[in-house]
Amino acid sequence: MSEEKEMESPKLDELVKTYITIRTARENLSREYYLKDGELENDMKQLEIVMLDACNEINADSVRTSFGTITKTIKEQYSCNNWDEFKEYIKQENALELLQQRIHQTNFREFMANHEGEGLPPGISSMREFSVVVRKSSK
Repeated sequence: MSEEKEMESPKLDELVKTYITIRTARENLSREYYLKDGELENDMKQLEIVMLDACNEINADSVRTSFGTITKTIKEQYSCNNWDEFKEYIKQENALELLQQRIHQTNFREFMANHEGEGLPPGISSMREFSVVVRKSSK
């Protein structure tokens, strides 16, 4: 059995070395991408400010140019500063649609640990998959 492990070890060494090389290359590419993308995004935001000012100056909701159309829009977002009150409101109004439908994975895992042996709640399924984690040697 130890001979098998010795024969497999060089193969695994090479796989781990290749894996770490690829991961490092991807990290470098990702870092370069996000830096350049951030610069371009900032340039676009600066141009958007100038175009919004121009729309406001001429009191226009849209402006057609030979290269494209500028459309002035309004974005509205909502935030909650008192979740307890808002939860009560949702219960009173039976307005669950005001919330996003997703499961908080950490809280649900803890809930299931506290209800071990009871099975999954109605409407819930789970999926498990094995994966590997590769850590770089600390040589």
